[in-house]
Amino acid sequence: MATVTAKRRLLRIEEDTRKVQFDTLAAEEPLEIRVDGNPLAVTMRTPGNDFELAAGFLVTEGLVEPGQIRTIRYCVPEDEPQQYNVLSVDLVPGTALPSVGGPRNFVTTSACGLCGKASIDTVRARANFDVRDDELAIDAGLLASLPDRLRAAQRVFDRTGGLHAAGLFDAAGELVCLREDVGRHNAFDKVVGWAALEGRLPLRTHVILASGRASFELTQKALMAGIPLLAAVSAPSTLAVELAEEAGMTLVGFLRGNTMNVYTGERRVA
Repeated sequence: MATVTAKRRLLRIEEDTRKVQFDTLAAEEPLEIRVDGNPLAVTMRTPGNDFELAAGFLVTEGLVEPGQIRTIRYCVPEDEPQQYNVLSVDLVPGTALPSVGGPRNFVTTSACGLCGKASIDTVRARANFDVRDDELAIDAGLLASLPDRLRAAQRVFDRTGGLHAAGLFDAAGELVCLREDVGRHNAFDKVVGWAALEGRLPLRTHVILASGRASFELTQKALMAGIPLLAAVSAPSTLAVELAEEAGMTLVGFLRGNTMNVYTGERRVA
């Protein structure tokens, strides 16, 4: 299997001293996702939980429903060494990917989700789950404690300092699932993919916490998973707030210490 971290030699300069040492870096490698044998997407990711990443990507992009995924496996041509960087997803017979016009060529990086996304109305139309009437209610003090709980569980971040995290919490503040990745959108896809493969969607009365900012694509992914509350330790974007407001989601930003900004859906924060 591909490694999550790697050691690299470096020159450490500190004031007037120079020292050669080694540092632990987060791995970043491409993952190609094929559906029924056809190339669909290439994403830069931290190896690990790749099946969840593929399932989450397909679900949060509105390409398939969880029950339409039959098998996921690593694949590679017989004359090439196995690098665990190509996945094949087989769908239930009779399932066809929706037409978006032109060839499918999703290319994503660890820095951002898919560029040139559809409009907010289109995203809402594709969502299978409605979060507007979700009855989640969470105490502000409990919500404020979640970043520390997430940080305490980030094992790879402790060694590298270079990974984003997505943490799924229940209404009582218990950490249900944590995933790390060099791409914040990949971390979200891994969490949603875990839930999809476990038959847990929609994730009603749950909270998903992002270790960085709340972008449009993260808000979209939370909505596609039926999560009513998205929180982030940093700032949201304008489109993230607009999508959350349109969908009836609760969006919390700058969740640090005992302070937070509730941008939408304030009724869920007691």
